[in-house]
Amino acid sequence: MKPGTALLFLAHAVAASAQAPPKSQLGTVSQLIAGTRVEIIYRRPVARGRELFGALVPWGRIWTPSADSAARITLGGPVEINGATLPAGSYSIWTMPDSVSWTIIFNRTAVAFHLRYPAGQEAMRVEAPVARGDHAETLLWEFPMVDADSALLQLRWGTTAVRLKLKARAQP
Repeated sequence: MKPGTALLFLAHAVAASAQAPPKSQLGTVSQLIAGTRVEIIYRRPVARGRELFGALVPWGRIWTPSADSAARITLGGPVEINGATLPAGSYSIWTMPDSVSWTIIFNRTAVAFHLRYPAGQEAMRVEAPVARGDHAETLLWEFPMVDADSALLQLRWGTTAVRLKLKARAQP
């Protein structure tokens, strides 16, 4: 090894280990519904005392419920979401928040940067009601209710909860 090479290697290793972890940690949630796997992968932003909806996230503008990259849903089979059927596959999830209901958009571009909506690639839009609940400091996707062929998928952040009703047919 040439003189100085070890020192350069050590400096690079120290710099790499000194990088701070991202503030919005990676999160995943998955659920089997009638044998159909539903998985969501997202980055979890933290409220940190900020006013969220209508301020940080403006009303009526497209936003992905994730940080750094768009939230992604993967369906192992077709799933009915709030009465509309979304085929099996992977999609990015985008929303248009409003104080009463949200538009949830499933986009065929599964992997996308969180600030650039891939226009012209929509697979489906559904409306979802907004409810108020206990404060969730970190953005959370969850399945608070699961039955034989249906489930409730809920997005929570701050005191806002947006609910989607999912239904799947038993897979052979």
